[in-house]
Amino acid sequence: MKNPLPLLARRLGTRPWLMKLAKVIIWSDKRLHHLFGGRVSLVGIAGLPSLRLTTVGRKSGLPRSTNLLYFPYQDGFVLVGSNWGRPRDPGWTYNLRAHADACVAVRGREIPVTAQPVKGADYDRMWQRLLEFWPGYEMERLAAGRELPIFLLTRR
Repeated sequence: MKNPLPLLARRLGTRPWLMKLAKVIIWSDKRLHHLFGGRVSLVGIAGLPSLRLTTVGRKSGLPRSTNLLYFPYQDGFVLVGSNWGRPRDPGWTYNLRAHADACVAVRGREIPVTAQPVKGADYDRMWQRLLEFWPGYEMERLAAGRELPIFLLTRR
């Protein structure tokens, strides 16, 4: 039997009330990550691909980490700066623009990566693929009132 949780998560991800729970979801996800050494996340429990992105802070120079849903693409990872539908891009996008080298942890395994913004016609094609993967991105784009940045992370 196929796991029903990814389908349920994708349906819930298109509900506007979910964005209001962002703080609780992020807090819970951080606690799970800490308790299980990076091997468990809320997104992972829902049967979706998740990673922990660690960037270099563009101002501080210090490591900054956040748990994110990702779209598996070729041998890399695609990230969307949706920021739960908020008007500003999330902090990690600014860090990647300033310093493209980063690290992702998938199920506790660290992988060095280089980030590249997706632009132009590639953006349009990737956006369509992303909407098939996570339909909630369109709701978040509309709520944010901005084009959501897309990054392709490739292994170094």
